[in-house]
Amino acid sequence: MEVARALAPGLSSRPAALTMGKFDGVHLGHRRLIETAVERARALGLASAVLTWEPHPNAVIRPGQPLQLLTSPDEKIELIGRLGPDLLIVAPFTAETMATSAESYMRQIVAAVPLRELWVGEGFAMGKGRAGDVPALMTIGTELGFAVGAVSQVLVGGQPVSASRVRELLRAGDVEGAAPLLGRPFGLRGLVVEGDRRGRTIGFPTANLQVPEVHVLPADGVYACHVALGGERLPAVTNVGVRPTFDGVRRTVEAHLLDWDGDLYGRTIGVEFLHRLRGEQKFAGVEALVAQIRRDADRARELLAP
Repeated sequence: MEVARALAPGLSSRPAALTMGKFDGVHLGHRRLIETAVERARALGLASAVLTWEPHPNAVIRPGQPLQLLTSPDEKIELIGRLGPDLLIVAPFTAETMATSAESYMRQIVAAVPLRELWVGEGFAMGKGRAGDVPALMTIGTELGFAVGAVSQVLVGGQPVSASRVRELLRAGDVEGAAPLLGRPFGLRGLVVEGDRRGRTIGFPTANLQVPEVHVLPADGVYACHVALGGERLPAVTNVGVRPTFDGVRRTVEAHLLDWDGDLYGRTIGVEFLHRLRGEQKFAGVEALVAQIRRDADRARELLAP
């Protein structure tokens, strides 16, 4: 997959089937859109293309509201790449972009990529005032030479899959409920940085992940996880929270790899959240905490056993 960082005229000479969207989380609904564009491109002998934006449009549209993203930009690129498009355009989203009409923006796309088919969700809208809904895009396509297809919503549990629904589940700590909507376990990636090394002193060394502030975290608590490390998926217990037993105030993500020993500082690891073991608790002392961590580790081994 080729990745382009601008919507530049003449970006590609190959006629294409394209889909576009925010694609935060690359959940089942997003996957259906991207897979549809890829399948249509293969059937018609076209290139397959995906267009998304960076930063996330909400950072520009609603600057006063904090972002809560399901995927970092790098995670999103990787997840889209797994679906097999030929080209991913990560276009800048600015105040100028927000003020651009749907027709003008589609002309920019057609100037960059010879567009033959555009695939969007049935509720999609773009451009200034969100005037570029599906009927409007069909009219624009008639003038500019591309067809428009609308993909219906994916339902899980009788409800539409959406990034906001995934966020709600994660805020409740329901990582098992979020996984069917994503089509995979919820995960995040971070650089292992220096912590206070308290875990090592009590016999449970942890990898302290540096996670972007805008990345959604599951509810505070303890989770059975898999850690992606050097091509391996290793069982782990991960704590999300402020460590109240030690009067912590800063929210952290700390993973203890089960039955594994080594130095992770300076390495980037991925954590997949599979099961919530319990909420975060404040214990009377270190001994009580250690006893509970042992129980957490035993439970995690049971849940993560092959």
